[in-house]
Amino acid sequence: MNDALWVVGDFAWDVLIRTNAPLQTGGDTYGEVGLAPGGSAANAAVWAERCGRHAHFVGKVGSDRLGDLAAENLAEEGVEALLVHADARATGSVAVWIDHTGERSMVSGKGADHDLLPSELPRARLAEAGHLHLSGWSFFADPPRTAVREAAKIAKAGGATVSFDPASFQLIETVGVERFLGFLADLEIDLIFPNYEEGVVLSGEREPERIVEVLAERCEVAQVVLKLDARGARVQTGPGESVAIPATPSQMVDATGAGDAFAGAFLADWLEHRDPVRAATFAADVSAWVVEQAGARPKPDAHLRRRLVEHGRAGEEVGG
Repeated sequence: MNDALWVVGDFAWDVLIRTNAPLQTGGDTYGEVGLAPGGSAANAAVWAERCGRHAHFVGKVGSDRLGDLAAENLAEEGVEALLVHADARATGSVAVWIDHTGERSMVSGKGADHDLLPSELPRARLAEAGHLHLSGWSFFADPPRTAVREAAKIAKAGGATVSFDPASFQLIETVGVERFLGFLADLEIDLIFPNYEEGVVLSGEREPERIVEVLAERCEVAQVVLKLDARGARVQTGPGESVAIPATPSQMVDATGAGDAFAGAFLADWLEHRDPVRAATFAADVSAWVVEQAGARPKPDAHLRRRLVEHGRAGEEVGG
């Protein structure tokens, strides 16, 4: 079985702004400001790689220093990157404010990651994919929507499975739920990874069990994996059936990128074992470690390495 993992979508640099107290409107405060690699799709690819599944990433960056750094970053992580370089736009960037409770708010700039075109896809390579993962961030505007939809069709025609992360309940509401679901209707999505807020918006339900049940019907997907943050996750196991996945206890510092880490970790395990409960249990453990750190891709430490080994995933060398 071909299990090569491909991810198509956004790479962006996160400008992380963290304060230890509420912002003072019109005033000043001290905090931490840093630059870190991000982008929902790229994050998922990196986390899959860190969790023992080789990943290929397709995206668009600027012909600038940050674009060069993006290529260097993905190479350091072991991800095979097929990057298109744009002259008209700079490499994408996102301002991420992390408040004193660990919750994050983002302002996403429209950089080169929003300009990917169908003509720029590596069609022959995508046709050989075993699995393709997409992020909702690529569906809120066109481009890049047409390109990522085309990528899904190419991969599907070659026999690949496809997964999807809805990405933002606010932008789903802006686009409109029915219109947003219409973008997915002909893509034959196999796995969908909504968080609770996205699940509520897409299903109209509030109880996790009902969210999973209704989403499976509305999206016509084989598997719904509902991310519930501190409550763990809920995984569809059959028609009208789902199981709760307990959360790993954690102290939240920064929620940035935890959902992407969950998706990457889940795919790394699922592509090997095809067991969604096992994969979600592993992914919940990885994302619990992520929220205790700063940034979407904190450097792996001994605690994370131990968790990976306990789950039978990557060895001591993970993350370099």
